[in-house]
Amino acid sequence: MRLGGGVAAAVVALCLAAGAALADCAPDRIDLRGPWGAARFTVEVADTGAERAQGLMHRESMPRGAGMLFVYDRPQSVSFWMRNTLIPLDMVFADAHGKVTRVHAEAVPLDETAIRGGPGVQYVLEINGGLAEAFGIGPGTEMRHPSIGPEAVWPCTDN
Repeated sequence: MRLGGGVAAAVVALCLAAGAALADCAPDRIDLRGPWGAARFTVEVADTGAERAQGLMHRESMPRGAGMLFVYDRPQSVSFWMRNTLIPLDMVFADAHGKVTRVHAEAVPLDETAIRGGPGVQYVLEINGGLAEAFGIGPGTEMRHPSIGPEAVWPCTDN
């Protein structure tokens, strides 16, 4: 995928912001790191059944550095679809330790085909389509967020 100037600038800005302040940990932010570097997104947390069911439906846009973090009570098989979702999304699936197990890139708006995360998923980060590839986010990437408990591969130690 080739990034346009505006997207490339946004990616660089996210990387710089993440690198400058990765020591912080807050409920409205998620950090990701891997061999590719680090990134930070401002997130809305969906941790109830109603919030997870609503997700990002009916939104016409989402800022580049934003996303939604779906939090489940326990690891499980999860499945998503794009019903009433108007923007392309990357879905980043992670286990109970905050380790990315799978990425579904560029989910098609309004498509009702099931997108399965696989077994043992406890966290799902939805970001704008194309950003996972732009950053290099893939299996093995580590997430840091207060919702990920003390068993996290990258724990929040400052909370």
